[in-house]
Amino acid sequence: MKIISTSHYEIEMGSLSESTLNDFLLNNYSDSKKIILVDENTRNYCLDYLITEFDTLFEAEVIVLPVGEENKVLSIASSVWEALTEYGITRYDLIINLGGGLVTDMGGFIASCYKRGVSFINIPTTLLGMVDASIGGKTGLNLGHYKNQIGVFSNPKVLYIDISFLETLPIEEIVSGFAEMLKHGLIADESLFIEIVSEMTNMGELSEDLLLRCIEIKHEIVKEDPLEKGSRKMLNFGHTIGHVIEGHFIEDEQYTHGYCVAIGMIMESYLSMKFGRLSNEDYLIVSESLQKFYSIPSFTDEDIHVMIKLLTNDKKNQKGKIMCCFLEELGDCSYDNPVSEKEFLDVFFHFKNLKLSLN
Repeated sequence: MKIISTSHYEIEMGSLSESTLNDFLLNNYSDSKKIILVDENTRNYCLDYLITEFDTLFEAEVIVLPVGEENKVLSIASSVWEALTEYGITRYDLIINLGGGLVTDMGGFIASCYKRGVSFINIPTTLLGMVDASIGGKTGLNLGHYKNQIGVFSNPKVLYIDISFLETLPIEEIVSGFAEMLKHGLIADESLFIEIVSEMTNMGELSEDLLLRCIEIKHEIVKEDPLEKGSRKMLNFGHTIGHVIEGHFIEDEQYTHGYCVAIGMIMESYLSMKFGRLSNEDYLIVSESLQKFYSIPSFTDEDIHVMIKLLTNDKKNQKGKIMCCFLEELGDCSYDNPVSEKEFLDVFFHFKNLKLSLN
């Protein structure tokens, strides 16, 4: 069992059955009500294991969220708050978020706002959730096509990571999660990026060492800047463009968060090169490596103009300027780089035309 201590909570990585979860529940919530928040997938593939493995959860109430990024909205959260009220949940009870990024994002937000704060723990069941979404205290909901526009920083009491849950996932979800791992390598560790590309190419059993290194990178960045006032913004590499692609194609299941972040990283690397920050050689390494696994969509002119409009209301913007991360080299990233709408337009049209020429 690997334990990473943060200033607010612990991250435990290893078999859930060998973790501190049972002692944690008995010592802190033996007389409390417990809610397990799942989506339709984790209800079908993960919930039975959790309930049968831990007797303390046998009588827990289960709330099921609908699958799909389009359901990460206030109306669904409101329905959950009504259910919590019907169950008589108090500030001294516990919510257990069992699922991927949608569940931990929504569950953390729901718990943090209900009665000004109910304790929660995260048990991520997807690769993306394990290496990124469940770590760092970001919770949130979408507002229309705007990603995570409503949210708060709020940490779980404990985060449990058991990679055996990955066996329940289709390959598309694994590839989606790898995008955030690639990002960690690109912004902080060139050798890690190269190893992850190799791992994806061979696509064997996921290396726990690579997973742990990615978790530690995010943990160290968040520890230095928990509220994203400075260096934590590096973690947004690929997200400025990635989020508007995800928001625009929100009802298309192919364009998952990880998939869109990967596309965003390709396009933001190109932008980094155009600004003279990233060498052409390094850009080609990023572009060619990622496009082995993530295909850039076919954008129409209308798609592009809608997405540029979404960019103007990105939550990372400052003083009317759209902010973007730039790669300086493999393993080094800068943040708070202002980019004009015209420059973003040029990038989108470059990739649109490139796609057309290849077809």
